[in-house]
Amino acid sequence: MLITEELIDFNLQATTKEEAIEQLGNLAHQVGRVKDVDAYVEAVLKREEAYSTSVGFGVAIPHGKTDAVLEPFLGFAKVKDIDWNAPDGSPVDLVFIIGVPEAQKGTEHLTILAKISRNLMKEEFREQLRKIHTKEGILSLIQEVVQ
Repeated sequence: MLITEELIDFNLQATTKEEAIEQLGNLAHQVGRVKDVDAYVEAVLKREEAYSTSVGFGVAIPHGKTDAVLEPFLGFAKVKDIDWNAPDGSPVDLVFIIGVPEAQKGTEHLTILAKISRNLMKEEFREQLRKIHTKEGILSLIQEVVQ
């Protein structure tokens, strides 16, 4: 599975995008999706330097492609209003993180990104993400979108 309950955090204690990326990278490492957290975080931050992964509407989708990722994954966290340099200036409170092995970089992460992004444009989907307070509920909602 691309996302599991162990890759969901409803109360990520991060105050910066760097902290959020590092903490979500550690979460992916704990469940065996990332073998080298530092290398993964470095790849995500390098991508972040090129262009902010905040898509507006209070949402960010940081992602990285590296051999430090063992298996493609999608993580999700709720955070407290992080300044992520959003195009609309809004602080981020919802974070999706994507990790893909270097060998699958051409298609896998773009497919995941497209499925998530398409739904994030819908206000109803974003509202559901903010209202659901169980891992099972979030998992079910996201799995509908990415499968």
